[in-house]
Amino acid sequence: MRRTRTSAAVIGIAALSLAACATGTTSDSADDTTTAASTETQEQMEGGAGGEVGVFTWWADGSEKVGLDAMVGVFNEQFPNDTFVNLAVAGGAGTNAKAKLASDLENGNPPDSFQGHAGAELTDYIVNSQVEPVNDVIEELGGSSVFPQDLLDRITVEGNIYSVPSNIHRSNVVWANPTVLEAAGVTETPGDMDAWLADMQKVKDSGVETPLSIGGTWTVVHLFENVLLADLGPEDYAGLFDGSTPWDSEGVQTAVDHMTQLLAFANNASSGDDWVAPTDMVIDGTAAYNVMGDWAVGQFNSRDQVDGEDYVYFPVPGTDGVFNFLADSFTLPVGAPNPEGSKDWLRTVGSVDGQQAFNLAKGSIPARTDVPSDDFPTYQQTAIESFANDTIASSIAHGAAVPLAWLDDISTATAKFYSSKDGTVYVTDLTAAADKALG
Repeated sequence: MRRTRTSAAVIGIAALSLAACATGTTSDSADDTTTAASTETQEQMEGGAGGEVGVFTWWADGSEKVGLDAMVGVFNEQFPNDTFVNLAVAGGAGTNAKAKLASDLENGNPPDSFQGHAGAELTDYIVNSQVEPVNDVIEELGGSSVFPQDLLDRITVEGNIYSVPSNIHRSNVVWANPTVLEAAGVTETPGDMDAWLADMQKVKDSGVETPLSIGGTWTVVHLFENVLLADLGPEDYAGLFDGSTPWDSEGVQTAVDHMTQLLAFANNASSGDDWVAPTDMVIDGTAAYNVMGDWAVGQFNSRDQVDGEDYVYFPVPGTDGVFNFLADSFTLPVGAPNPEGSKDWLRTVGSVDGQQAFNLAKGSIPARTDVPSDDFPTYQQTAIESFANDTIASSIAHGAAVPLAWLDDISTATAKFYSSKDGTVYVTDLTAAADKALG
């Protein structure tokens, strides 16, 4: 357990006093030493702890890299004594990065900070004593006066917070090409899964080969979590993760049936495919719809797409009034080479300036409630309002709802289902994964 900032300060002063007595330092020289130490401490607080700060993420390209670069720019301004070292590893939703990180942590080679999805994903790191509480940093940043209580509740484990959130993303968003929809005669936003499937048939009949675009396994899990949310509703959906909603319930079986029908309208994808190509299919008009988190905004922007003209968006049918939540966050690993430099990075991550720069580039919304929203584009304005007013659900694919081991089992079951389209086996596999995780 790390000492709080106050305790560390008290211990530091006591140590200095003992050192002065032991060396027989005179009062004048002691005053000089104390003054020098105070000056150095002040300089560090103003310019950072100094040294390299290695930060591990999966933001290696696209809008995610642009967002990271924007935050690094703020970090360099806030803590010029520190040197940011980018340890990014490419891979959709962090698949490759998480494997590399697990190996590094197991071998006692932690970075100074690593990206994780806030919520249940961090459970394994906490249980394995691989991350330290950062309650002091959260409080220094403003605590519950600036971070929504809904968010703090989801990242608190037995009274401790183990990461600083950089943003909030929404999972349950459909991105659509209005020109393709108009050509197919689709003029209204569908209200549920059955209505959406009927619209996809219209798009198919109009000559579009793949009405729905998907990527690799994690994007299929992403789609499935939102079908579950639509068919179960937020209360029963939440019950999937504490055992109160069985994974072989009628609602889950309905969701699996809807998934089978949805995938019949989708392109063929390989397990490792990422999210950018499916988004580009909507932009290029080779698909009408894609279900993806709002980091997709960055891709639309990079292709000079105009909100409301070149693309439109709406909640996954059946989830209107629900915000399926995930958040990126950063940790302080146990044994970090430069823990004070790591705390400097966490201060930037949680700062107003850091969150504004990062989220403007990435398409997400700030985790802080006091970041000025006037500069954010239309989509983010709507997301900020929705997060403040909607029912909050937790993403499966992005670590808010389940720990990594459980997500791995869900992903394995989903990949198997994608290949076989056998819904009965899928439900059996999902139920077994839940039984294993919940004991």
